[in-house]
Amino acid sequence: MRRRVAPRVLIAVREHRLTACVAASAALLIPVLAFPPSDSEEAADQHLQNDFTAAADEFHVPRSVLMGVSYLQSRWDSHPGAASVSGGYGPMHLVDAVPGRAAGPPAQPPDPGRAQPPAELRRAADLIGVPAKRLRTDTTANVRGGAALLAATQRQLGKPLSDNPTDWWDAVARFSGTSDTDEAATYANDVFGVISKGAHRITDAAQNVTLPADPKVRPHAPRPAEKRPKEVECPAELACSWLSAPYEQTGDAYGNHDLADRPWDEKIEYIVIHDTEASLKSMFQTVQDPTEASWNYSIRSGDGHVTQHIRTKDSAWHSGNQFVNAHSIGIEHEGFLTQPDAWYSEKMYRASARLVRYLAKKYGIPLDRQHIFGHDNVPAPTGSSIPDMHEDPGPYWDWRHYFDLLGAPLRATAGPDSAMVMVLPDYATYKPRYTGCKGSGVPCAPHGSSAVRLHTEPREDAPLIQDIGRRPNGEDSTEDVSDLGSRVSTGQTYAVADRSGDWTAIWYLGRKAWFNNPRKHPTAVGASGRMVTPKEGLSEIPVFGRALPEEEAYPDGFPEQTESPLPYSVLAGQRYVTQSSLTGTDVDRSSFVQTPNPVINGQEQYYEIQFGHRLAYVRANDVDVVTAPAAPAAAGAPGHATRSGRR
Repeated sequence: MRRRVAPRVLIAVREHRLTACVAASAALLIPVLAFPPSDSEEAADQHLQNDFTAAADEFHVPRSVLMGVSYLQSRWDSHPGAASVSGGYGPMHLVDAVPGRAAGPPAQPPDPGRAQPPAELRRAADLIGVPAKRLRTDTTANVRGGAALLAATQRQLGKPLSDNPTDWWDAVARFSGTSDTDEAATYANDVFGVISKGAHRITDAAQNVTLPADPKVRPHAPRPAEKRPKEVECPAELACSWLSAPYEQTGDAYGNHDLADRPWDEKIEYIVIHDTEASLKSMFQTVQDPTEASWNYSIRSGDGHVTQHIRTKDSAWHSGNQFVNAHSIGIEHEGFLTQPDAWYSEKMYRASARLVRYLAKKYGIPLDRQHIFGHDNVPAPTGSSIPDMHEDPGPYWDWRHYFDLLGAPLRATAGPDSAMVMVLPDYATYKPRYTGCKGSGVPCAPHGSSAVRLHTEPREDAPLIQDIGRRPNGEDSTEDVSDLGSRVSTGQTYAVADRSGDWTAIWYLGRKAWFNNPRKHPTAVGASGRMVTPKEGLSEIPVFGRALPEEEAYPDGFPEQTESPLPYSVLAGQRYVTQSSLTGTDVDRSSFVQTPNPVINGQEQYYEIQFGHRLAYVRANDVDVVTAPAAPAAAGAPGHATRSGRR
């Protein structure tokens, strides 16, 4: 969210056994995939796998423990020479929190609100007898350093260097780098959950890494949750705190959120994922300013700590669309969309997923991409506001991994020639061109991406799709990392408009939009579900950025919202995917009150649709529902679907 705002050293912890919630940890486990690495002894993509094996043997650490810790630290990614915001390097994320270090982002001044990890990289360098700077860039040395630290921790605990992974639970908890016993226990249980289920992925350095499943290894049993502020709404296994956002009058206005009684007065339909585009320290100042915006939760990058600011029953001002605010919970993640490797940490992803699972279960929110979406997917409430809508968390947020952690994996639900597709590129290997990460027009470094770019014709040199709402003066869409005009994102589903060889066309912003989708390396997979299409006899229908009540629903004297269609249309014959319907609502938010204002509930029904990169709404009376079955369609055709009237 762009706003106007201003190593682990071996630490002593209490000598008692750390435990955490097994059930919640199990929900975040990553399954082993059914494809092993190459058998070639000379394979270039096996270097990291061999590094884990050699370091485990050298320091007498179970390889599964070493690999499990590394997975939680970095998902085995290296980012050679580049540091995280915490100063962590390499696949073991060894922290070198020394001012003036040569590589990585600038060292930040001490922040009392931020966990300060000890500088473990230099301790690891001493243990293996190499210069500290080598552990920043040399993957082999980094892995050896991590193994040496684990072994040293085990000895410090007075425990043997056992071959049994279960004997290493306390050493793993200490490796987390936190003195918070609940956070350390959750970390250790996550590591042992990965070991139990196994994992496989291709890393950022194209390394093919597999951790075989060991079902005998189990996380620890749950322990009673620590006391926390009564306002906090958070799963027991997360470390959560409270920092209140003010609800107070400011001159003739008020801020920075609205009192409500959700879900009793308005249903909570969505959870919106943001990034801060600022440090968390400055965001905490913002959320306490009654003249600024607000959100329900913040999540810290370094350790995944959660801070709640507004009760979920109340409506935060976070999305740029008052209707969406009224029906959503906003979660800010500390980070910058142009610097995912520094900020989008595995600990933050996992903490966020735990929080979202908890909230989704509490409020009955479906775990799909029309209910769990980014700030960049929020529809503009009016046509004039489209250029001002936000673009976070951006194309580098790993939606596929995030939904794995949510326990709702994104996968094909129909054959490859279906009437609908779900966008699903392989994040690690799909690296489209972007510019603007380090200045306008400057190419970004190649990086895995969740987003797929769209063209006007089925060829790479065809013009990009134009968004007339975002660029009303007719400027071309660009490859800028923040330009959403010609992009679709992982997990989003669209109706197929056409196919040509390796190219697929979808209906997008009222027209056909083409993307490269080769069968050997698909960027989208078959999907089933429901779509809407204009009723027979209608040549086009309007599209809205909010679902308002009909005029007759407003009582006399109530400030009525003016209906404002967006500058797009759904034309006859086009189809758009829908995963929910809802009734128009509105609330008078013109004055400061001490109790929630009454909600105006209309009779007008709407369908929420995946219209472009953003969501949108259409009137149910304007459309018929079309069902795309799970069975594959005939090869070469857009797919068979069954049309019905409104339901």
